[in-house]
Amino acid sequence: MRKGAVAVMGREAAAAVAAELEDSLGNAAAAAAAAPVLSPLSETLWRDRAAAGGVLLGDVSARLAWRDLTVTVALGTGDTQAVLQGLTGHAEPGTITALMGPSGSGKSTLLDALAGRLAANAFLDGTVLLNGRKANLSFGAAAYVTQDDNLIGTLTVRETISYSARLRLPDSMPREEKQALVEGTIAEMGLQDCADTVVGNWHLRGISGGEKRRVSIALEILMRPRLLFLDEPTSGLDSASAFFVTQTLRGLARDGGRTVVASVHQPSSDVFLLFDCLYLLSGGRTVYFGKASEACEFFAQAGFPCPPMRNPSDHFLRCINSDFDRVKATLKGSMKTRFERSYDDPLEKITTSEAMSRLVSHYQHSQHYVSAQQKVDEMARLKGTVLDSGGSQASFLMQASTLTKRSFVNMSRDFGYYWLRLIIYVVVTICIGTIYFNVGTGYSSILARGACASFIFGFVTFMSIGGFPSFVEDMKVFQRERLNGHYGVVAFVISNTVSAMPFLVLITLVSGTLCYFMVRLHPGFTHYLFFVLDLYASVTVVESLMMAIASVIPNFLMGIIVGAGIQGIFMLVSGYFRLPHDIPKPFWRYPMSYISFHYWALRGQYQNDLKGLLFDGQQDDVLPSKIPGEFILENVFQMDAGRSKWLDLAVLLCMVVVYRLLFFAMIKAAEDVTPRVRRHVARRRVRSRRRQQPLPARTPSLRGYVVHAAASLPADHP
Repeated sequence: MRKGAVAVMGREAAAAVAAELEDSLGNAAAAAAAAPVLSPLSETLWRDRAAAGGVLLGDVSARLAWRDLTVTVALGTGDTQAVLQGLTGHAEPGTITALMGPSGSGKSTLLDALAGRLAANAFLDGTVLLNGRKANLSFGAAAYVTQDDNLIGTLTVRETISYSARLRLPDSMPREEKQALVEGTIAEMGLQDCADTVVGNWHLRGISGGEKRRVSIALEILMRPRLLFLDEPTSGLDSASAFFVTQTLRGLARDGGRTVVASVHQPSSDVFLLFDCLYLLSGGRTVYFGKASEACEFFAQAGFPCPPMRNPSDHFLRCINSDFDRVKATLKGSMKTRFERSYDDPLEKITTSEAMSRLVSHYQHSQHYVSAQQKVDEMARLKGTVLDSGGSQASFLMQASTLTKRSFVNMSRDFGYYWLRLIIYVVVTICIGTIYFNVGTGYSSILARGACASFIFGFVTFMSIGGFPSFVEDMKVFQRERLNGHYGVVAFVISNTVSAMPFLVLITLVSGTLCYFMVRLHPGFTHYLFFVLDLYASVTVVESLMMAIASVIPNFLMGIIVGAGIQGIFMLVSGYFRLPHDIPKPFWRYPMSYISFHYWALRGQYQNDLKGLLFDGQQDDVLPSKIPGEFILENVFQMDAGRSKWLDLAVLLCMVVVYRLLFFAMIKAAEDVTPRVRRHVARRRVRSRRRQQPLPARTPSLRGYVVHAAASLPADHP
């Protein structure tokens, strides 16, 4: 009896506390009553935040609304263009909202505007509200799945998700719970059958395109974000894969109470039926916004009924896509088209622009427009929880160690990353060894030793640019993960440097040993050690240089051309093709020869190989019968024989550090400095040209104005 009384009292006390909390929260708590239950991870993160002094409300759903949204882009010519014009809409928890329209309609721009990822030359007017507040979308609160599946092809699906979990989940979270979360995410996305299959790359057969898309989604829902953006998740997939991906998204929205917003181009009828809300765009204007199931009725009321047995999305795009006018004009008068038309199509009587104007006007005078305005006003008045879980919860050491291990595994499994280069290095060094085999100390060997060293530290290290395509793939993965807040730049640079070190040591040790003993360079362990270290430092400098290039030039063909050009210039001033004293001093001697790593590598190797040796002289020459290596250094190669070779090696190692710091600086500049400069320049162009030219009638998408390679604009988070 006493236990029962205590239980009753406990329930009464809990009810009293709940009632008091409900009274204090008012409307927010009433909305929270209908909110979905959080996942175990979300409960853990939000509980830790509350314990740290944060404010925790009962409802952590994401209610997204936008009002009078207008996006204007400044073009490179100085002109301005309105990409989106006065858009108003909303997305609620537990629903999937589709942004649909023809190519150039502005759906991807709208998605970027809502996610805070507009380019620096785009300007946003209007209001974007999250839970009734004007707040930036944090990495933890909102996730963004890009159209391109930038994944590490050598990892399995389970490894890909597991490494992502270690990068972002708190260190205090037990390993068993992390693994359980990973397995739960795999099951949630329907990836059990391919969990132990590699993603796949150019030489590894992996999972299908639909499975890759689901892996990309799984990586972003791992932290259980309440708001999920997807850029054309069904693009490039067959009908079955597209349906499976959309069905999975629908399950994420329904079961997890997430707010899902996705841009789609032209879904099948089965996929279209899975959408809860439809936002139809054309020319940057709203054609329809409301329930997807009521869209056909809306078009019928506007005078454009959907014919029987036709995909609704095909019919909608047929009504608002101006490209059909050109097709119709091309086929006009064709006998085939005269007999194929079996019903009275209203679009045969008017142009697409006229149909679009009628649809836009009909929407603005419809109940759908009024309902959207009222709902947005209601969501603006209801102030909910500020969703901010702070991005990655892992410590810096955990991020750096996990990235290092992941990168090492990728390098060891990718045949083209280092193993192929190791084979090429071995083949080339064997060729060098056979050509300069037992070069000796004769008079002719003086120039032979110089030529051998020049080829090794010039052209052999030049082959390191072969890894540039792999560097570009790494940068694509980094940019995707960085934009979603998985880890920082410092952790990435450190992990990339450390993980590559064992492979570079192996390459230089094997190839350097073969070359050293076949050519029979200056004997002695110290000389052998210096030769290998000098080769390692030179190869590492080239690797660092190419990584710095990859951070600003994402195209591997252009990057290889730029890298080859830079190294070609460095080889010219290395001191072999043109002796140091003969190099023109303005610019080429100072500072180019001192910037060239070939210059320092050759100086060190010449001293390491020639200093201390005696070479045979010519019998009929005034030179003595034996020529010391120091004499050759000073009079043939024009170098200071008293200079320490270890100082030259130290300069090379300093160059490695400098190039890695340059790599870091370029990434940070692309994130922080470049967007500000681009935005400042674009803002001045907008101000100067705003009143000069009227806006054209047709408004293409912002994606058509993304500046290429040299002037590419990174994502800008307002």
